[in-house]
Amino acid sequence: MPEATVPIELVESPEGSGAAIVLVHEIFGRSQYMRTRARDLAALGYTVALPQLYWRIGADAVDENGDDSLERGVALMQQVDWQQAVDDVRLVIASLRREPRTGGRVALVGFCFGGGLAYAALQGAADGERADALVSYYGSALPNLVDGEAVTVPSLHHFGDADAYLTTDAVENICEVVQHNGAEVKLWQGAGHAFDNPAPQFHHAQASDAAWEATVEWLRTHYPA
Repeated sequence: MPEATVPIELVESPEGSGAAIVLVHEIFGRSQYMRTRARDLAALGYTVALPQLYWRIGADAVDENGDDSLERGVALMQQVDWQQAVDDVRLVIASLRREPRTGGRVALVGFCFGGGLAYAALQGAADGERADALVSYYGSALPNLVDGEAVTVPSLHHFGDADAYLTTDAVENICEVVQHNGAEVKLWQGAGHAFDNPAPQFHHAQASDAAWEATVEWLRTHYPA
């Protein structure tokens, strides 16, 4: 498959075809956790592309279980040219649209850094680079994005109500804006930031399981494979 310049790990459905999902990684890059989620989505019938969005700075992934993982992840994220990363996501979308196996359909699923990046990739995107749907988990850049150009494709946003990174006021504003634009929002009790990440310092098992079930059901309804 063409890589649209950006290195891509492609995970195919058991059928070898299906609507595409671009999985936009969190600050830890293409970690084992992200690769697991890519396989989970592929098992639902999707063609999943996991781009290496740190490729321009010569990095791929950080072990979330390391003692300094958060510091390393933040350091990598801070080296990224945001607009270039947005453009890279759009290039991947455009490449997948040209793939016969996807039927020309592409959605975005993003976590943390990737949740905000996926949202930004939809703002002002040209027709061939605009995704058809979005699932965002606790998009960390959303406070700086949602008051800009509206995102009106079918969307689902997940947040934890104990998020120490995104303030209550910020989450309330995000929810108000995206719901006004037609999105669905799920707020998970007791969950902090990055609650879906299996690393012990982040994971909230109940919220992770419930949010994933909600994501699967939402995709089946709004973006079937």
